[in-house]
Amino acid sequence: MDAVLILNADLGPLHRVPVKHAIQMLMRQVAEIHEAEPDRLIGVFPMPRVLRLVRYVVTKWRYTNGPAWSKAGVLRRDGHQCGYCPAPATTVDHIVPRSRVICSPC
Repeated sequence: MDAVLILNADLGPLHRVPVKHAIQMLMRQVAEIHEAEPDRLIGVFPMPRVLRLVRYVVTKWRYTNGPAWSKAGVLRRDGHQCGYCPAPATTVDHIVPRSRVICSPC
């Protein structure tokens, strides 16, 4: 089955949906046909290739993948060494609270 490209109201691409879902969006008037195949009809609608949403959808979720670093990455970057002394580090900030330290390396 063909997939239909969905564009945001500002013409930014969002995702693809099946034709059945695209027709439902047209019937609910959530989207408009931006590009279609005029020689193919589905009921009263031309076969859509691209739909544009009527209202803008905030897509902040597309860009929030979390931090670009990880605990393991910071330790690897620092060579598993404390940032304050040459002692080995086991935590991201290289400082273990006194209540958790058996033998303080720093």
